[in-house]
Amino acid sequence: MLYVCLAEFLLHNYCAVLCCVPAASGLLPVSGLRVETSGEVEAVNGTDVWLKCTFQSSSPITPATLTVSWSFRPIGPGREESVFYYHERPYPPPDGRFHKRATWAGDIMGRDASIVVRKVKFTYNGTFSCQVKNPPDVHGNAGEVKLTVVTTASFSEMIMLAAAIGGAIVLMVIFLVIIMSIRLCREKRRVEEGAEELPRRQRKDPTVW
Repeated sequence: MLYVCLAEFLLHNYCAVLCCVPAASGLLPVSGLRVETSGEVEAVNGTDVWLKCTFQSSSPITPATLTVSWSFRPIGPGREESVFYYHERPYPPPDGRFHKRATWAGDIMGRDASIVVRKVKFTYNGTFSCQVKNPPDVHGNAGEVKLTVVTTASFSEMIMLAAAIGGAIVLMVIFLVIIMSIRLCREKRRVEEGAEELPRRQRKDPTVW
């Protein structure tokens, strides 16, 4: 009798679990828009800086409805302010600290919403936020870029610049060596062919007196 009751109990609970499965499996995944940025950027005072912002959307790109909003939050006290807005065409800020400083550098169809901030100042130290909406895909994270404006380039950037310049010089030297080697080989072959041709011209026919 005990085994019969235990079997009925297990069967009842197993059926209850099965009844719950369709409801759980009926949940549809929520679509979202993912925004990616360069994270942290360092720029020398007075130079231009590129703020990268790319996105992936589960919906087709619709230029007529897609919008991009850039905002800035200073590192010190101060309110958040608009930096740039895009809807079918760029809308630079008409006033404020980023007036004539922020320009569009993106490509909507290429899923790129980047901007360039020109002649950065120390007052630009802070966090830039990139928000993209592609209806009906309007729910997603806002990408953030932390900008640090410095007096001179950091040691790591100087090393990278020196490595790039050194690499370019090495490639140029290799290229010149290859060109010189090819020219020397051609000159050597020309001399050898001329040396072989000279005895032929000087050789006479033994039947002619």
